[in-house]
Amino acid sequence: MPADGCVFCAIACGRAEASVVFEDERVIAFMDLRPVTPGHVLVIPKAHAEGLEDLREDVGARVWTVAHRLGRALRSSGLRCEGVNLFLADGEAAFQEVFHVHLHVFPRFQGDPFRIEADWRVCERRLLDGAAAAVRSGLAALDAPAR
Repeated sequence: MPADGCVFCAIACGRAEASVVFEDERVIAFMDLRPVTPGHVLVIPKAHAEGLEDLREDVGARVWTVAHRLGRALRSSGLRCEGVNLFLADGEAAFQEVFHVHLHVFPRFQGDPFRIEADWRVCERRLLDGAAAAVRSGLAALDAPAR
């Protein structure tokens, strides 16, 4: 169901213009209005889902499959493409700006402007093991029967 005021819902149902590169019954892919590099595509579910928590897993799998195919297509598109990034921001803290799930697919090349700054130091095993245990607990919570 489209969300009122959601630009991506408007694109998905044809009420807003977009440069569409792919569409099927569950997803639509179109050129990003503010591309990181030429060829920057967004893949979205047609059904409104604000974030990953709202996205059905089968639809998320379809978003990924289409993005994978588009990433491969970029390499033979004639656009400058020495690599590909797939990028999804889920939530304000992750820099999500449009609150409708969208997976960025963009070609990369030496000297392009995209950067992610982080502290890339190797982490201690005990900290990694603790984080792994927390993630396993989260997975178990997803699989637990609803009360």
